[in-house]
Amino acid sequence: MIHRSLFAVGLVVATACSAEPQAAPSAAANAKPFAETVIADFDAPWAMTFMPDRRMLVTEKDGRLLLVTADGKSRATIATLPVDSAGQGGLMDVVPAPDFTTSKRVYLSWSEAGAGGKGVALARGVIEGAAGAEKLGQVEVLFRATPFVEGDGHYSGRIAFSPDGQFLFFTNGERQKFDPAQDPKATLGKVLRLTLDGKPAPGNPLAAKGFHPAVWSYGHRNLLGIAFDSAGNLWEQEMGPKGGDEVNLVQPGRNYGYPKVSNGDHYDGRPIPDHAPGDGFEAPKVSWNPVISPGGLMIYSGDLFPQWKGDAFIGGLSSKALVRVDINGTSASKGGQWDMGARIREVEQGPDGAIYVLEDGARGSQGRLIRLTPAR
Repeated sequence: MIHRSLFAVGLVVATACSAEPQAAPSAAANAKPFAETVIADFDAPWAMTFMPDRRMLVTEKDGRLLLVTADGKSRATIATLPVDSAGQGGLMDVVPAPDFTTSKRVYLSWSEAGAGGKGVALARGVIEGAAGAEKLGQVEVLFRATPFVEGDGHYSGRIAFSPDGQFLFFTNGERQKFDPAQDPKATLGKVLRLTLDGKPAPGNPLAAKGFHPAVWSYGHRNLLGIAFDSAGNLWEQEMGPKGGDEVNLVQPGRNYGYPKVSNGDHYDGRPIPDHAPGDGFEAPKVSWNPVISPGGLMIYSGDLFPQWKGDAFIGGLSSKALVRVDINGTSASKGGQWDMGARIREVEQGPDGAIYVLEDGARGSQGRLIRLTPAR
């Protein structure tokens, strides 16, 4: 199974992107088939990933990159990155390079201020030093969203590597500006395909049509999860407007419609046409209304939960839920949804096949890392 980190794909953010009342799950849907063990407690975490030695890298909103032991009992700050942490901004994703075992290189994303406003940046660095005294060095910014605009929302910033390890996929949110998602010259509201050095990848499907050469797909809103399945299909989840959270099968060159179509409406009450057959836009495989406010995305490949192998797991923010999506080839449908009692920002698979969920620390969430194993 190929995932966004070595083992799995996979702000105290004021994510008021999908905030209408939630549908109450049924008692059967809410029965948890897993036991929960709290591993650690953070301040305002956004993402995590595992290294080959089972230690974890965790990002904090204020720019700190933490190296945490497998049992969660010890941690060290190995870098403090130059982030703009206002609103939904901060240090975002962290993913080991495909060759991490030899290179010790990791890729990160964060929001920053610059000419024209603010935007999301893609960077990489190398974990240097002896065990127990590591630091992140050789940090370099590889790519910046374009254009930078005013505001503090919808940065996105998720990272996934292609199954062959040759390309990097990077999500750029539309920054709550709507129209850039359809603007061919902007990277906002897009899935991008880059080389490992952060350059537009050769052969991207829309470059010859006048698009920014990094664009792989467009018409997206706030893309907060991206992952490959074992067949090499690329899946993405994003927050809709007032309603219409989505899971999409990302295909090269396709237009996913926002803001021209959506299964939700604008917050000011203006309607948006729903996806409809023949409208020329790629419809989501799954959508939610009422919303779940999706956080991270992971596609499960472990053995602890064999019944879920190949399924997608999504963190729910306003829904305070862990959400499962049943994937069958290139089709998908809603699976289980479990009340976690806190905003779930990230979902990862551990090297032991356990599922790890990370609270984001906002609105009553404690920022805990919780390990899920089969209920006995």
